[in-house]
Amino acid sequence: MNFHALLSDVNAIVWGPITLCLLVGTGVYLTARLKLIQVFKLPLALSLLFKPASGKGDLTSFAALCTALSATIGTGNIVGVATAIKIGGPGALFWMWLAAFFGMATKYAECMLAVKYRTTDAKGNVAGGPMYYIERGMGLKWLAKIFAIFGVGVAFFGIGTFAQVNAISDALTIAFEIPSWVTAIVLTTLVATVTIGGVTRIANVAKKVVPTMALCYVIACLWILTSFADQIIPALQLVIHSAFTPISAAGGFLGATVAQAIQIGIARGVFSNESGLGSAPIAAATAKVKQPVEQGLVSMTGTFFDTILICTMTGLVLIITGVWNGDTAGAAMTSAAFAAGSSAMVGQYVVTIALVCFAFTTILGWHYYGERCWNYLTQQRLGEHGIKIYQFTFLLLIAMGAFIQLDLIWLLADTVNGLMAIPNLIAIIGLRHVVLKETQSYFDKKCGRVSTVVPAKF
Repeated sequence: MNFHALLSDVNAIVWGPITLCLLVGTGVYLTARLKLIQVFKLPLALSLLFKPASGKGDLTSFAALCTALSATIGTGNIVGVATAIKIGGPGALFWMWLAAFFGMATKYAECMLAVKYRTTDAKGNVAGGPMYYIERGMGLKWLAKIFAIFGVGVAFFGIGTFAQVNAISDALTIAFEIPSWVTAIVLTTLVATVTIGGVTRIANVAKKVVPTMALCYVIACLWILTSFADQIIPALQLVIHSAFTPISAAGGFLGATVAQAIQIGIARGVFSNESGLGSAPIAAATAKVKQPVEQGLVSMTGTFFDTILICTMTGLVLIITGVWNGDTAGAAMTSAAFAAGSSAMVGQYVVTIALVCFAFTTILGWHYYGERCWNYLTQQRLGEHGIKIYQFTFLLLIAMGAFIQLDLIWLLADTVNGLMAIPNLIAIIGLRHVVLKETQSYFDKKCGRVSTVVPAKF
C-alpha cells in the first residue's frame, strides 16, 4: 500500500461519523444551552470589535481577532470552497453553512475558555489556548500534550504550510508565469522577516492586510453576483436540493452522494473557519480584555465573516457562473468563475491577488499557533533553542510546499486538522459547565440582575 492510499484510509477514519458527530454535535449542544448566542448576541459581538483595551494581554481584541482571521481567511475561502463543490457538488456549500452556524457557538466557547485559563510564560508573555484550559481546567496534562503535538502537526503539514504555499505558487504561475522555485524563495524570505518579530508584528500585518483584502474580495464577488442577480435564487435552490439528494455526473463533475457532500462540506468548513479546531483560542488568549465572555463573542464573529460571508460569496460565484461542473479545479476553478463573471484578466488578477494575500497571512498566523504549541511541549527542556528549531523547520517546509501534489496536500491537511480537533472538543465538552456559568454570570451583571448561577448538571 502506498503512502497516498494509507493516508486516505486514515483520513476516512479521522473524518468518519464519530468526528463529524463530535464537531457538529458540540456546536448543536452549545447552541441550545447558550440559547442561540450566535444569533441573539451577534450585534453585541460586532459592537465589541472596536472596544478599547481594558485588561492584561498582548493585543487589542480587534488585533487578536485579525490574527485569528489571518490564519482562517486563506485558501479555504477560495481553493477549499472550489474543492468542496468539485467533490461534493453544490450541496457541500449547505453543509459548510451548517458547520459554520453551529461552529460559531463552539468558537465562542473555546475562545472564552482560552481567556479564562490563560497564564504567562517564563518571558512574561501571555500564554493560552486549548493546551492550557485542558491542563488547568481539566487537569489532563497528557491530553494537553496530545493537542499540542497535533497543533504542531497542523502548522507543519496542514493549514500552516503546504496548502497555502502550493496555492500561492500555482496562482502566481498561472497568472504571471512565475516559476515555483522563485515563489518558494521569496515567500520563505518574507515569512522569516515577519515572524521574527513575534505575535505583535504578525498582528500588525494581519490587521492591515486582512480587513482590506477581505473587503476588496467581497466587493469583487458582489459585482459578479449583481451581474447574475437572476441566477442567485436558482443557485441557492440547487445548493439546498443537492444537500439532500445525490447529484449525477455532468461535464467535468463526477457526481456526488449525500454522504460525500456532508463529509467534504463539514471538513472544508472546519478547514476554512477552524471552529472547534482549537487554533483561534491561542490568538484569543492574547487579547487585552477583562471579561472572557467578551473575547468569546468577538472571536465568534470570525466564523461569521469567514464562512457565512466570504465562503458563501465564493460558492455562489462558482455555481452561478457554471464552472463548478467544468474541467477546472482548485484556484483555477475560482479564477475561471471570476473570468466568466467579468473578464479573463480581471478574474485572474482578483483571485490571484486575493489568494496570495489570504494565504500569506494564514502562514503567518499558523506560524504563531504552531510556535505556541511547540513552546508548550519544549519550553522546559529546550527553551529558546527549541523555538529556533521550530522556526527553521517551519521555513524549510514553506520552501518545500510549492513542489507537493495538490491532492496529497489537501488529504494530509484534512487528516491532521481532524486529529487536532478531537482533544479540543473533548475539553470543550468537559468544561461545558464553566462555559455556561461564565456566560450567564456575565449577562446577569450586564443586565443588572443578581446572578443565580449554580453548577450545571449536564
